[in-house]
Amino acid sequence: MSEKLFLYPTWLRVWHALNAIFFLVLLITGISMQYSNPNWILVPFDLAVASHNVSGIIILISYLFYLFFFFTTSNRRHYNIVFKELGKRLAMQIRYYVFGVFKNEEAPYPTSWNMKFNPLQQITYVGVMFVLYPVLIITGIALLFPELIIDNFFGIGGTLLTALLHASTGFLVSMFLIIHLYFATMGATFFANFKSIITGYHEVH
Repeated sequence: MSEKLFLYPTWLRVWHALNAIFFLVLLITGISMQYSNPNWILVPFDLAVASHNVSGIIILISYLFYLFFFFTTSNRRHYNIVFKELGKRLAMQIRYYVFGVFKNEEAPYPTSWNMKFNPLQQITYVGVMFVLYPVLIITGIALLFPELIIDNFFGIGGTLLTALLHASTGFLVSMFLIIHLYFATMGATFFANFKSIITGYHEVH
C-alpha cells in the first residue's frame, strides 16, 4: 500500500474548486469580450460582461478567504522560500522536469509533510498568488469602477493602461493554469494529483 499524506485541508480544497471554476468563467468571458465578433460569438457580449463581473467578485471574495486561512494556519510553511543556493536547487528541479521525469529518475525534492512544493513550485506559486493575483484583482476592480482610474499616465490614457495590464496578467495566469494542469499529471499515477485535491490525501510518488 502506498503512503499517503494529508496535505490539502477542507478550506484549501473548497477555495481551489471555487477558484478553478470561476477563473475558467473569467477566462472564457474575457476572451469573448476581447475578441468580440458579431460573426463568431463565443459568449454574447452582454452576458460575457455580466458573467465576468460576477465571477471577478467571487474570485475576490474567495481570494480573501484564502488569505485568511493562509495567515491563520500552518499552510503558509510550504511557501517559505529558502534563498540559500536557490539557483542550484532550481536548476536541479528544472533538469528533472526536462529530462529526469522521462527517465523515471527520483525527484530531487519529493513531496513531504513539511514541504509540499519543490523550489520551482514555491517560486511560481508565490509569484502567482501574491503578485499576479493581486494585480489581476486590483485592475479588475479599477475597470469595474473606472472613476477610480487616473485619466492620464505620462501621456497615455489610464484606462487603456489598466486594461492592458489586466489582460496581460490574465494571460500569464492562464499560462500558469495550463502548465499547472500538465504538471499535475506527474503524480504516482496520471490522475493521482487530481484525486488528491478532492480527497485531501497526496499519494507519495
